[in-house]
Amino acid sequence: MTVAGVLAVAVAAGLEALLSEPPTRLHPVAWFGRAVAPFDRRWATPRAVGVAVAVALPLVAAAAVGGAVWLAGTVHPLVAGVLAGIALFSTTSLRMLLDEARRVNELAGTDLAAARTALRSLAGRDATDLSAGAVRSAAAESVAENLADGLVAPLFAFAVLVPISLPLAAGAAAWVKAVNTLDSMLGYRSKPVGWASARLDDLVMWVPARLSAALLAAGAGSPRALGRARRWAGAPPSPNSGWPMATLAALLDVRLEKPGVYVLHPDGPLPGDEAVERGVALVRRAGLLAYVAAGTSAGVFAWS
Repeated sequence: MTVAGVLAVAVAAGLEALLSEPPTRLHPVAWFGRAVAPFDRRWATPRAVGVAVAVALPLVAAAAVGGAVWLAGTVHPLVAGVLAGIALFSTTSLRMLLDEARRVNELAGTDLAAARTALRSLAGRDATDLSAGAVRSAAAESVAENLADGLVAPLFAFAVLVPISLPLAAGAAAWVKAVNTLDSMLGYRSKPVGWASARLDDLVMWVPARLSAALLAAGAGSPRALGRARRWAGAPPSPNSGWPMATLAALLDVRLEKPGVYVLHPDGPLPGDEAVERGVALVRRAGLLAYVAAGTSAGVFAWS
């Protein structure tokens, strides 16, 4: 079954290169979001409801994906590999975000108002008064953070479990994506029902965030960047997002800043056009390394 695991990673990477994202009407993450939406309201016991949501909904998603891959495996292992690859593709996202970051970067130099508007697709912050450099900073921060959330986390879960079971690995990737989606929809201080989802996401993302930082440094051929990043990684409120963002700040030698919240590499300048382009290229390279690592994890056990 681990040969099918190699196929799954190859299918996911190929679909990412060809399609970027599934159509919204066919996207399982969009379906999951619609399932979560009814819980996004006030509750008499929000924390109890939030715990139930954080436990139950990701397990349902994982069981659905894992069960489908298991059934496919009863037909043929390669059919299971293709289906697992499609499922893995649906849990990952990077190219679309990189393309959007490049668009925002270009607009920041030609139409700042349009760049501020376009930034909403990448970062949930008030961009009304942001300078071109601050807009570019937000774009760079977003692609670094989403390397961890949108790609490395589900790939890591898949790679860890694929030597044991392909259905379990595909289910784990779906579970991680579901946890992250819950956090993005409910994990705000203004939404008590999202407390459990936010805390669970913090736990799930601990390793992927630091692994993403390592992949960025490896892709740039600069392991010392991790030592510099360590100085600033604790600045953001999240215990995890600071790692890939601070590493990118170190590699680009720029200041990444969310006004009034955190500053990474405070002695550097805000990023310019070329810095963001280099940042997008570094994140893309780190993403490729993540796919290679996941495929290697499956391959080592397939042919051992």
